[in-house]
Amino acid sequence: MTTRSLLAAALVLVVALAPATDAQTPRRDPNAPVVLITGSTDGLGREVAGRVAATGAHVIVHGRNRARGDSVVAEITRAGKGSAVFLAADLGSLANVRAFADTILRRYPRVNVLVNNAGVWLREGPRQTSADGYEMTFAVNYLSGYLLTRLLLPRLVASAPSRIINVASQTQSPVMLDDVMQERGYSGQRGYSQSKLAQVMFTFDLARELEGKRVTVVALHPATLMDTHLVHAAGVQPRSTVDEGATALFRLITDSALVNGAFYNGLREGRAHPQAYDDSVRAGLRALSERLVAPRR
Repeated sequence: MTTRSLLAAALVLVVALAPATDAQTPRRDPNAPVVLITGSTDGLGREVAGRVAATGAHVIVHGRNRARGDSVVAEITRAGKGSAVFLAADLGSLANVRAFADTILRRYPRVNVLVNNAGVWLREGPRQTSADGYEMTFAVNYLSGYLLTRLLLPRLVASAPSRIINVASQTQSPVMLDDVMQERGYSGQRGYSQSKLAQVMFTFDLARELEGKRVTVVALHPATLMDTHLVHAAGVQPRSTVDEGATALFRLITDSALVNGAFYNGLREGRAHPQAYDDSVRAGLRALSERLVAPRR
């Protein structure tokens, strides 16, 4: 099967839904699949947003910088295929995540694909905390995606066949359930690798939870040290290109032949850290996550 025909078949998978209207974005095709990509104003997310829109999809572009977000939307509009809208949200605040989810649920009767791509890598420097007082990397890379997914899950289930993709990493270290906030000793690199394993563990749990509901849940290591702003800002020499990572992520968005609950390393199934396969640790992480994202009174 050619790439074009594979893509066409995949789009049939996600677009076989009732038409919907959206007064906020009148120019979009009401039959187009709706794809939300967090962290899509730069790097990997931006590249994939353009590729997805080129298939005719409607892309919800997310980021914190409105000028960059509007730039992505303008690029997609000029291309003349698909459509896009920019919605701003600071994922370092759970209140912002809730408001972001509320906006999406209000505007969109269906959501076909959720890509949890946004993240930070605070490789050096002192420990930072989020608006909720949580260690910043764990809050942005994992908790925000956990909460956003939970809030949008009923809509994703109602829009089935649909999919959830967690952009993780092959760089993984054990999740320290008794000190996920690293209050007893901080390491920026450990914070990053712990948050990425947490994403994979959530993927495995959610795939099992949604069995039979036609929602495919996968995690992805797109490529190693892509030439993104995130990598350059960390002072690290890139080892791969954004194109490599975008090719892997685009495939998970459009390919109809994915393995539910899998961890993909690039274009192939991979193997996560052994802790990801420990049911008891995943149960502990799930309970902890629910406590951490619960609204405060």
